[in-house]
Amino acid sequence: MNDILSLKGSFVQKSNDSRPGSPKLPAGSSVSIFDIDSLISYLLEMDRFWDAQNILNGGLISVYYTRIIAKSNRIKGFLAVGSQLPNSTIVGAKFSDDKTKHIITHYIPLSAIKESILAAREAIRILKNEFSGSVNDEIFNDPKIFRKIDFEKYTITKTKFQRLIVDTAYIEKFDVERADFDTDKSSIVTLYETGIDTKELLKKIGIPIFNERILNRTTILLDEQYLQVLLQRAPFLVAMAVENITELAPSDFIETFSSEATLISSPKSEPTIGVIDTLFDERVYFHEWVEFHNMIDENIPIEPSDYRHGTSVSSIIVDGHSLNPELDDGCGRFKVRHFGVATNRAFNSFSIIRTINDIVKSNRDIRVWNLSLGSNEEVRENFISAEGAILDRIQFENDVIFVIAGTNKKALDKEKRIGAPADSINSVVVNSVDHQKNSASFSRKGIVLSFFTKPDVSYYGGGNGEFLNVCEPLGQARVCGTSYAAPWIARKLSYLIDIIGLSKEVAKALLIDSSIGWNSKPDFNQLATLGHGVVPIKILDILQSPSDEIRFIVEGVSEKYDTYNYSFPVPVHKNKHPFVSKATLCYFPKCARNQGVDYTNTELDIYFGRLDNSGKLKSINKNKQSVTDEEHYLKEVSARKMFRKWDNVKHISEPITARTQAKKVYDNPLWGMSIKTKERLDTNDGVGIRFGVVVTLKEINGINRIDDFIQQCNLKGWLVNRVNIENRIDIYQTADEEITFE
Repeated sequence: MNDILSLKGSFVQKSNDSRPGSPKLPAGSSVSIFDIDSLISYLLEMDRFWDAQNILNGGLISVYYTRIIAKSNRIKGFLAVGSQLPNSTIVGAKFSDDKTKHIITHYIPLSAIKESILAAREAIRILKNEFSGSVNDEIFNDPKIFRKIDFEKYTITKTKFQRLIVDTAYIEKFDVERADFDTDKSSIVTLYETGIDTKELLKKIGIPIFNERILNRTTILLDEQYLQVLLQRAPFLVAMAVENITELAPSDFIETFSSEATLISSPKSEPTIGVIDTLFDERVYFHEWVEFHNMIDENIPIEPSDYRHGTSVSSIIVDGHSLNPELDDGCGRFKVRHFGVATNRAFNSFSIIRTINDIVKSNRDIRVWNLSLGSNEEVRENFISAEGAILDRIQFENDVIFVIAGTNKKALDKEKRIGAPADSINSVVVNSVDHQKNSASFSRKGIVLSFFTKPDVSYYGGGNGEFLNVCEPLGQARVCGTSYAAPWIARKLSYLIDIIGLSKEVAKALLIDSSIGWNSKPDFNQLATLGHGVVPIKILDILQSPSDEIRFIVEGVSEKYDTYNYSFPVPVHKNKHPFVSKATLCYFPKCARNQGVDYTNTELDIYFGRLDNSGKLKSINKNKQSVTDEEHYLKEVSARKMFRKWDNVKHISEPITARTQAKKVYDNPLWGMSIKTKERLDTNDGVGIRFGVVVTLKEINGINRIDDFIQQCNLKGWLVNRVNIENRIDIYQTADEEITFE
């Protein structure tokens, strides 16, 4: 077996020198005066509607697109505020019911509606005078045509006209969104961002609100009475809403207990994992390993059953390998700081969101957190849960990572989507499999926001007649559920981060990469239930690779558009590169819940491969999204499906087949890696974002070439370190020793 290699070197930062050209119509499209006139009629209706209301200073207008739209094709002519492009006025985004079209909501001054109507009427006049009332892509995209037009005689510029025409090709209609949801229960409600203080806004419609019911600038807790008032008087203000009191997802227990005494040593320098769950019973045999904090309001009655779930979860983190020898991962034991935040019946989402934020801020020494609580309700299709969003924000702002159970369904339930907070994008979400790696019968399904792969991975949590051993208040019990798969992944992540010393970005990339095989092409159903795959049991199988593989990790920080290094010395044999390769990229982006389905603010796009004789990087997955000097056209929906555009986990690979051959060596024998950074909003959220990449090179003839690779890396200026478990453990233990000075 080969150790994983850590490569330390400098990435070059380069700004994006390309500038967008003139607006272009998509291939095969055309726009007529009737198309523009139809949009004017919608705008006139918007103008009348918003002129009549007295709550807002502007208007909330939704653009219904004809497809899933790329950022570059969002409207630029309609709804513009002076010289400011409409992208900066977006306050929400969702998909149509059939998931084939974008619906994007803007908050704009009323003057922008009137200006759009006037500009569109002038565009009709130009279209009549210069293009006989209609134009197709071949004519419109020819720059010579526009040189013949005197735009001085019109009230809009050439660029404005072009933008309006291209907008028209992508827009179906304009409309106002109106909230429609159950008002029988108190709910966490998120309003569209309008620039008006939430308390002041709700006061206008007769709803008093107190500070303890405000979660953030736009999110509040409302009871049934005030929900009805809001939906009667201003339904257009509501961007999203979810119930506050959430029934916990079920877990399966077998009522067979063993109360035999179990011996366990006292804790020493082991890492601490944070657990946020139901209560912990301090009478169990491993109590010395757990620091328990009861966070439940003293007025809430506590029952014996409220200790079962939390105690079981912590028993796996502390001593799971002793309780389940067949799942001995080689990670040893871990200490636990356990926070009891819920009873076994339900949890108050609003309260838990606030509590989790405070807990993490007050325990900054903990890097890995396990959260095996989950909602029995399904996540929504067009927005992230409030719980998931707060976890994503915490992980973006702090050097922590959450492991979350994928939630379970009841035996008689039909197919069911996962429950909050398993829709957290930055977290590692875990589903359960049996020992044959078959999805457990109780598993619920992703995908999240019709796109993101959740769960991330699967692990052995029982199911299909199999059970795990855990310790409960009454002794040993047999259980199954995603709640008991997640702690095993928390153990592995803590080992990688706290003991081996890897960053959370690299640790997550390694974990996911280890679950993906060479010829893994999972279908939609597999991704929705298993995620990327099943993580190996042994930590050695994550930190080592077969002797015919060279696996290395690199990490860096994106400061500009292109972060690259073109000096990876992939070994050469007989003037060929005898390798196939794969790479996994992970990063933790800032997310915007009020952007709906367009949730992640930053896109990191990975390119890895050889450098051809013209110096171009030929990525192993033939990705050309960001290649600017050659013609290529890829629709947004295809970019998301093929290259995981906007996903914060990306895996690219070459398949191994009977026809696999060694690769040609170009004039420059080095390989390159490029990370392209793109922003959804105009807020530079990607500046300073960290990323981790795991690259694996597999020698097609089964020969171990790792020493050659290390030697060549050293010659090219890379600092190469073997990620050797024994050495890293020694370093960890030495660093934790107390030194007494005489």
